[in-house]
Amino acid sequence: MKLLVVGGGGREHAIIKKLKENPSVKTIYALPGNGGIAADAVCIPEIGAKDIPAIVEFAKANAIDFAVVAPDDPLALGCVDRLHEAGIPCFGPDAKAARIEASKVFSKNLMKKYGIPTASYEVFNDPAKAMEYLQSASFPIVIKADGLALGKGVLIPQDLDEAKAAVKSIMEDKAFGDSGNEIVIEEFLTGPEVSVLAFTDGTAIRPMVSSMDHKRAGDGDTGLNTGGMGTIAPNPCYTAEVAQVCMDTIFLPTLAAMRSEGCPFKGCLYFGLMITPNGPKVIEYNCRFGDPETQVVLPLLKTDLLTVMQAVENETLSELEVEWSDGAAACVILASGGYPSAYEKGKVMTLPETTPENVVIYHAGDKLAGGLLLTSGGRVLGVTATAPTLAEALKDAYAAAETVEFEGKYMRHDIGQRALAAMEV
Repeated sequence: MKLLVVGGGGREHAIIKKLKENPSVKTIYALPGNGGIAADAVCIPEIGAKDIPAIVEFAKANAIDFAVVAPDDPLALGCVDRLHEAGIPCFGPDAKAARIEASKVFSKNLMKKYGIPTASYEVFNDPAKAMEYLQSASFPIVIKADGLALGKGVLIPQDLDEAKAAVKSIMEDKAFGDSGNEIVIEEFLTGPEVSVLAFTDGTAIRPMVSSMDHKRAGDGDTGLNTGGMGTIAPNPCYTAEVAQVCMDTIFLPTLAAMRSEGCPFKGCLYFGLMITPNGPKVIEYNCRFGDPETQVVLPLLKTDLLTVMQAVENETLSELEVEWSDGAAACVILASGGYPSAYEKGKVMTLPETTPENVVIYHAGDKLAGGLLLTSGGRVLGVTATAPTLAEALKDAYAAAETVEFEGKYMRHDIGQRALAAMEV
């Protein structure tokens, strides 16, 4: 089989490595891919992930048997719709279903209409009215740009002055472009956060192993928010009891709501959850695999990934048992110094010639030039280890991370410590 994976980051590398395990897969094309992905797939760097016409033409010209659209932007732009029109089987939601991430207003209104637990909120398209509302609000508070903003469109002001500045930045200064034409202002929830990715064909659902992300740039959850500095799986806060509550009150009701709205969701649905004193609530939905959650979840998948994805596409997921390995996984992100603010690119990387069997290095932001691997992004690599226990996985991931060298290399040194502490309680 010839496969096509749209995207070029660590998430896509994890997907590609897992798809390669299927013996029927002969070639995988990555559009655009990156320098490290080139070792596992044929990269087409001249075709960007948002160039939908070029992606479809490439798929047709190369007789692609199955495509995977991984990032949010091409999903929201209708890449799956166009590939289906061209007769290409595809994993991922269509544009109507992708609104569950592409529009915070859509997703919040969906939850309110169908009684899915989430933070109370108000929607504004007029900055003056948003400012007026803030005068009587409680702080801290959460302000979200409606549209996609590279995972950075969520601000948590601590007081009225910060909140007003946030509204001005999003709605008037257009910090996130047209994504900020509307905003959601919602209550600040407390409790442990949990990420749960799930395969779904619109009706049946197969949740993946839960995970815990680490968003802040610095140790001790300090500094700016990032796309994620590391992850662990499973999340110890996500007990069997909590999982059942989520299935009954969030997962199945969400799928039913999407069907009722005429936009059934097929693909990977990401549930960003908070386990509040009043039970689990939805913080956000994503319409695709999370990054870097994918880098700890997929290494624990025992069932063949392509088989699962085909069952989603064919709407036969109810007939498939999806199995997971016992044990744990940990991913440590190696970032460019200065990330998520300004950082330099083009630093030469030195990677170990071999890694232990339980360690994988996923390439997120690098490129090949003159036979050298150079940094080209803020998050450069994800070093993932699997082991019988989380403590062992973390030890092995950090040991492997130390063997990678490039100027300005930065990582957090406390990934997984909150999870280890929670396991001791």
